[in-house]
Amino acid sequence: MPWLPVTATLSRVGTLLLIILLAACAAPRCQPGGGQEMQVYNLYFGRSVAGRGEVTDREWQEFRDQIITPALPNGYTVVDAKGAWMNPRLRTTISENTKVLIVALPDGPDGLSAINHIRDVWRQRFHQYVVGMTVQTGRGSFSPAEVSP
Repeated sequence: MPWLPVTATLSRVGTLLLIILLAACAAPRCQPGGGQEMQVYNLYFGRSVAGRGEVTDREWQEFRDQIITPALPNGYTVVDAKGAWMNPRLRTTISENTKVLIVALPDGPDGLSAINHIRDVWRQRFHQYVVGMTVQTGRGSFSPAEVSP
């Protein structure tokens, strides 16, 4: 029967997928009722600057050290990425190197104020039209006491 090997292979793949999904359920997470309300911000810093080329690694490091770290002293993550968008005048896709800043902050006006300060300084310093931002609401903890056993 030619379908038997295919069925056996699909059964093995399904079993493996089930094991992986169940293992993910055991991953550490905030205990029920634990952690605190958080806003997870993703900021997208395009590095192309009209008329002069790309923001250099040194300029990024200075911006990070002078602006981001003082505004977010409890920590953040930065990821290198490749962004793209459509130039509305030329109707062409523009692709550029991008830094993505990810930070989880307690829900409240102080967090948003710090984020907007970072965005405003980047826009002014590097003549950017916008610093993209996405925000997700959730619960989070950076305390070892909050991790489930």
